[in-house]
Amino acid sequence: MVPTSKRLRPPVVAVTGAASGIGRAFLAKVASSADFRRVVAIDEQRGDVPDVTWRVLDVRDPLLANRISDIDVLVHLGGDYALDADSGERRAYNLRAAQTVLTASAAARVRRVVLVTSAMVYGAAPDNPVPLPEDSAVAAEPDTGMVGDHLEIEALVRRSLRSHPGLEVTVVRPAAVVGPGVDSVVTRHFEAPRLLSVKGCSPRWQFCHVDDLVSALELAALGTVSGVVAVGSDGWLEQDQVEELSGLRRFELPAGLTFGTAQRLHRLGITPAPATDLHYVVYPWVVDCSALRAAGWKPLWSNEAAFEQLLELREGRHTVVGRRLSGKEATITAAGATVAVLGTAAIVRAARKKRRV
Repeated sequence: MVPTSKRLRPPVVAVTGAASGIGRAFLAKVASSADFRRVVAIDEQRGDVPDVTWRVLDVRDPLLANRISDIDVLVHLGGDYALDADSGERRAYNLRAAQTVLTASAAARVRRVVLVTSAMVYGAAPDNPVPLPEDSAVAAEPDTGMVGDHLEIEALVRRSLRSHPGLEVTVVRPAAVVGPGVDSVVTRHFEAPRLLSVKGCSPRWQFCHVDDLVSALELAALGTVSGVVAVGSDGWLEQDQVEELSGLRRFELPAGLTFGTAQRLHRLGITPAPATDLHYVVYPWVVDCSALRAAGWKPLWSNEAAFEQLLELREGRHTVVGRRLSGKEATITAAGATVAVLGTAAIVRAARKKRRV
């Protein structure tokens, strides 16, 4: 039998993607925590967080197993989340990284792996319950965007659990992440001059500030929560509240026209994200964070406060149909974007009426 003192010894935790983004935020949080005996930072370049052990390597390197043989818990945050990246290259990177982490962790006898996907895997739909129970089925539509990446990564996790039954894997699914450096379909939605909405349906908005994601990851790394864990601010904002806080007004279009036009624009290379990504800004996908609540966790950020920071961070940015613009082009295009979209809709409707006559 293992002595109690040894069983309760704080774990050694490793963090991939530790030099930037959420990886750096998590690293900075746990670097000074007494809950971890030692903290190892893994990235392709050395970062600026002190008092941790830096190991410089590509997370996709098969030799990763040799570098984590002294690790108890690995928190994988080394993904590519750039919206404007080539979708095929981004997916190849993300899947290879996740697969290498899972395989290397099993080979090195790492006790626990924590990965981050998104609550988007539940899917956004007009008839979704609000909130979605944490154990709801994964119902998102596979696509070439970030949602498709998350679905593929979770499929890798399921296969890994079958292949390596001794490895514990926790999947953390945040709501729409907000914070410095975050660039997503949701944050870009609020850089547009008007808020797109679908007739007959109103979204509910739930955010997850980076600070709250980091604190949830800490609990997952310690094993306080496990399995599938949803994380986000308490409750949600109605569309009217979002419009009041942002000062942005909505414009409504029929669902068929909205998604059909978005699909054509993406196919032509005009928009960076597939049409299915629009579901997440027009339909609800609020999550119930029951596992974290049961563990005594509480978010530091309300939806209102997180949204207000999102609005502050978007200042000076202009996005039209999902693509970020800059300079004079942004000023001109942003000013006319709503007119252009509504004009297109009017032309399509007129053409349909002519065909019926």
